[in-house]
Amino acid sequence: MLNHTAEVSLSKFMTKLLRHTPAEYGLLLDPEDGSCLLEDLQRVIHAAPKWAGITEEDIRQVVRNSEKQRFAIEEDRIKARYGHSHAKLAYEPGVPPEVLYHGTHQAALPSIFKEGLLPMGRQYVHLSEGLHFASLAGSRRGKLILLAVDTVKAVHLGVTFYYAGNEVWLSEPVPPACIALREEP
Repeated sequence: MLNHTAEVSLSKFMTKLLRHTPAEYGLLLDPEDGSCLLEDLQRVIHAAPKWAGITEEDIRQVVRNSEKQRFAIEEDRIKARYGHSHAKLAYEPGVPPEVLYHGTHQAALPSIFKEGLLPMGRQYVHLSEGLHFASLAGSRRGKLILLAVDTVKAVHLGVTFYYAGNEVWLSEPVPPACIALREEP
């Protein structure tokens, strides 16, 4: 069983492998859903000297304990649910709740209110059904600002939304007219 520090470190490495630079490590992901065999991921992880002793149960522990639920294991396959920068995976369009949330920081607001929400190096804009995930994402770079996205208006303006699982929604760029500061309850 991994301690918390090792778990966080392995999670970051798995994120790199499954979301950003799989080819750099010789990991082939399914072009449809971004998954690979769990044993293939474990083999690639083992190739890094720091992780030579990692077991399948260690990988499963990271998946279970990931606060943002970044990964999913289905049968003998594992994938990152969202956040890919290496390839644009196909998701089924869905009908989101009327309001989704996006966490950001103060310095980003002028750009967001001028240009809208953009993927910023990712394939999609990341939104969440609840405030918890939006807060986690937005608090990384400074004072947290929560934005509310009017999805009804966004769909009317041509934005497509995709459900990535675990309260996370992905979308094409969201126009400024659909974005507001979240009012405190």
